[in-house]
Amino acid sequence: MPSLAEMTGSLHIHNFYIGKLKAKQEQLFESDPELAQLLDNVTAILSEHAEVLADDIADLEDDT
Repeated sequence: MPSLAEMTGSLHIHNFYIGKLKAKQEQLFESDPELAQLLDNVTAILSEHAEVLADDIADLEDDT
């Protein structure tokens, strides 16, 4: 299992790319709605992973 620091770093990376994808999705919404929808789907998947990571981090922090 990854360390708390690794998990926290991964969560920050997830959140960084979620923000980037949302910004790009907004830019493309008018010009390429299909690509914007694809980016929305990827964002949703990354957000789910980020939620799981946040829960796992909270559990580890409670254990220490």
